[in-house]
Amino acid sequence: MTRVDALARAKVNLALHVTGRREDGYHLLDSLVVFAGVGDRLEGRTAETLTLEVTGPEARYLQDEPDNLVLRAARLMGTADLRLEKVLPVASGIGGGSADAAATLKIMSGLTGKPLPAPEQVLALGADVPVCLAGTPTRMSGIGEKLSPVRLPKAWLVLANPRVPVPTGQVFRALGGFGKALPPMPELATVLELVRWLRTTRNDLEKPAIAVAPVIAGVRDALAALPGCLLARMSGSGATCFGIFATEAEAKAGAAALPPEWWAAAALMEP
Repeated sequence: MTRVDALARAKVNLALHVTGRREDGYHLLDSLVVFAGVGDRLEGRTAETLTLEVTGPEARYLQDEPDNLVLRAARLMGTADLRLEKVLPVASGIGGGSADAAATLKIMSGLTGKPLPAPEQVLALGADVPVCLAGTPTRMSGIGEKLSPVRLPKAWLVLANPRVPVPTGQVFRALGGFGKALPPMPELATVLELVRWLRTTRNDLEKPAIAVAPVIAGVRDALAALPGCLLARMSGSGATCFGIFATEAEAKAGAAALPPEWWAAAALMEP
C-alpha cells in the first residue's frame, strides 16, 4: 500500500483507580477506558525518509516539539511521509499523543507490511498506547499492559477542556495515597446501568488535578449542570472532563451551550 489513513480517537477514562506504585516509580492503575468518535486524523504515504507535517486547529501547540510520539512510534517500523491533523487538545487527559502513536503504528504496518512492534516496545511509548492500539472499551490495569475487553451500552459523551495543560507528573505528585481496585463489573445493558455502576467508582486523579488546576472543577460542574447529563467526571489526569448522555440531541445541545473559549465536542462513545 502507498497510502494509509487512520483516526486517532479520544481515549476517555470513565473510571480510574490508582492502586499502588512499583519500586521503579510507575503507578499501578485500574481503569475503565472507552473511545469517543472524535480524534486526530493521520495520513501516511510511502517515502524513503521519515517526515511529519502537523496541521489542524490544535497544531500550534505541537510546533515547538522537535520529537513527539508520532515520530517515536514511526521509527520503530521504518520511514514514511506522515501528516497529522491535530484536533484534540494537547496534555489533556484524553490520550491525544498516545492515540496518535497507536494510529501511527497501524499506518506504518499498513505501509510496510511489517507486524506491530512487541508489546513491551508499544508500552515503552506510553502507558496509554497499548489500550489506544486496542481501540475498544477495555478494563486497563497494571501500568497499562493488562487489557481486558468489555462490552458496554451505546452512550453519548460531551468532552470539554478549558485549554489549560495539566502535566501528568505534577498530578501524580499531588496524589495523597492509593485506593482499591475497581469493583466487580456486571453486565451493563443500558446507559443508566452503566452510570449506576460508575457512581460506585471514581477518578483518583481528579482531586489532585483540581489542586493543580482549579478550573477543572468548574468544567466538571458545568457539564453536570447540562440538561440530560447523567454523570460528569474528569478523564485521565485532566484537564478534559466528560459528561455522559443518553441521546445525541442532548449531547450536541450540551456541547453547544459550553463557553466558546473552551475546547468541546459531542461524540458517540464507541461500543
